[in-house]
Amino acid sequence: MSDKQEHGAGQAADQVRPEQVTEEAPSEHLTEEDRLLRRRARRIGAYRSAERTLARLGLYAPLRERLALLDGAHTFYDLDEPSDLYGNGVVAALEEKVAGLLGKEAAAFFPTGTMAQQVALRCWAGRTGDPTVALHPLAHPEVHERDAFQQVSGLRPVHVTSEPRQPTADEIRHFEEPFGALMLELPLRDAGFLLPTWEELTEVVEAARERDAVVHFDGARLWETTVHFGRPLAEIADLADSVYVSFYKSLQAFGGAALAGPKSLIEEARTWRHRYGGAVFQQFPTALSALAGLEHELPRLPEYVTHARVVAAALREGFAQAGVPWARVHPEVPHTFDFQVWLPYGVDELSEAAIRQSEETKTALFISPWDEKGPGLSMTEVNVRAAALEWTAADVKAAAVDFVARLREVAA
Repeated sequence: MSDKQEHGAGQAADQVRPEQVTEEAPSEHLTEEDRLLRRRARRIGAYRSAERTLARLGLYAPLRERLALLDGAHTFYDLDEPSDLYGNGVVAALEEKVAGLLGKEAAAFFPTGTMAQQVALRCWAGRTGDPTVALHPLAHPEVHERDAFQQVSGLRPVHVTSEPRQPTADEIRHFEEPFGALMLELPLRDAGFLLPTWEELTEVVEAARERDAVVHFDGARLWETTVHFGRPLAEIADLADSVYVSFYKSLQAFGGAALAGPKSLIEEARTWRHRYGGAVFQQFPTALSALAGLEHELPRLPEYVTHARVVAAALREGFAQAGVPWARVHPEVPHTFDFQVWLPYGVDELSEAAIRQSEETKTALFISPWDEKGPGLSMTEVNVRAAALEWTAADVKAAAVDFVARLREVAA
């Protein structure tokens, strides 16, 4: 049973408090949906009570902890200023800061990345006269947005490759039909948070330019790519005509996104933002949390990426020591501070072992859901953040060995 089914059974279960999980109904009387929701709530409860984990994600934090993100906001923004109204004030200040960081003429704040990217590519379609967008079939708009490109914005996606990797310059150059825009998700999350090399990226962009296509970066996690590329953020963003960035995926903000690019494009995007319902009355909590992320988290991201490589290597060593018949850490050397772990067991066994380890040892090694990839084969994502910096390689290796021991008990 896949944890994607668990996820589909109710994302709201991530908001279930541990004390709400009861044993009122015997397991044999639960529906499948209830069983998945119960496991999800138990997983989150075990994670919250763990004393050690590789990441403390805002997704699972209680409100009190999330609000604490704004403690000290006066140190990076004047809180005596009037509150924002429909995008001025602190929201405008955030936009200016993001444009500067990305080396773009202007930026516009959006409540969601889904809206930001639809608006960007709709604007480009009007300018190029071609609503066709070339992108990867694993890209966010194709997997996680319920066909919004087509259903809402009238865009037509085409896939330049079906391989679970970034597209190549030859694939772009020789694609059999024209397209107005090339969208690159950097990193490509559902393929393992994969990035091309700097040389590969520049060649792909050049190939798109040869076809008179604009280039848009889905840079939800672009903030964390500087270590892999060995380039500053503005130099990376400079390759694209427009860039979308998220404030909560890497920076732990409450939400929100920004679209950056030429001033004329951003002015048009603001008009479409209003039409799409994105002109929100006041957004100061989200804007301040984004500024907090830029102030406190952004400078630490390279450290997280570097330590993720230590964690990944230690996991491989731990699985080998424990005698797991086959294990995959993908990519072997992480491109960002997130990566995948694949193991030859079912979702139920892996989920139970992870929960038991969290409950019994107060060490949460695997906190994300497991996803079934085939009979007896499952994958989870590993997130490395500030909390992981307290772990040595030996700590990670020992936790992996302990996890495998519990896994074998569950699977027996």
